[in-house]
Amino acid sequence: MNIGKQFKDGLITNNPVTVQLLGMCSTMAITTKMSNGIGMGISVLIILTLSNIFISLLRKIIPDEVRIACFIVVIAGFVTMVDLSLQAFFPDIAKSLGVFIPLIVVNCIILGRAESFASKNSVGASAVDGVAQGCGYTLVLIVLCAFREIFGMGTFFDMKLMPSGYVPAGILTLPVGGFLCLGALIAAMQWALNKSKEKAEAKGKEAAE
Repeated sequence: MNIGKQFKDGLITNNPVTVQLLGMCSTMAITTKMSNGIGMGISVLIILTLSNIFISLLRKIIPDEVRIACFIVVIAGFVTMVDLSLQAFFPDIAKSLGVFIPLIVVNCIILGRAESFASKNSVGASAVDGVAQGCGYTLVLIVLCAFREIFGMGTFFDMKLMPSGYVPAGILTLPVGGFLCLGALIAAMQWALNKSKEKAEAKGKEAAE
């Protein structure tokens, strides 16, 4: 288990949104305010980590024929716990996120990590993978929320940030704004990863010569 590599993968080289291109529906839909992004990010992080742990614990006794159904049952249990907790302690965030909390059950990030990682690795490695991937997802949400809220509404955490003369770019708070911002972020990440890969290859060639 290489904790550093797992976090690097989750945050950068194998980020669930900008590299794996998973969970983009909720990413575009709820990233209009910072409170939404943080609430959704933490919820996914908790559910992903706990689901990974339990699926890893049960991986040797779950029959292959019904593994996906079993994974969904485990995920649904944790989603229900998080949803009820939000409604009890953070009703405003629960109301703002609406149906997107229950829809975490079918979020491709969680099901994908359950299938590709937790069902094949130890509990410790699966827990770290859940935290790393959850942090990567949350980071993308925070970046998009900050950009869309500041420039689309002129606020930050619902507090006025821009000067009185600033005219908000309202398009950023619309669905098309979500598409444009997420597309730009994915393009920037792919460009950075490709540049890094090219530099590594060039150094390898120089070392070989």
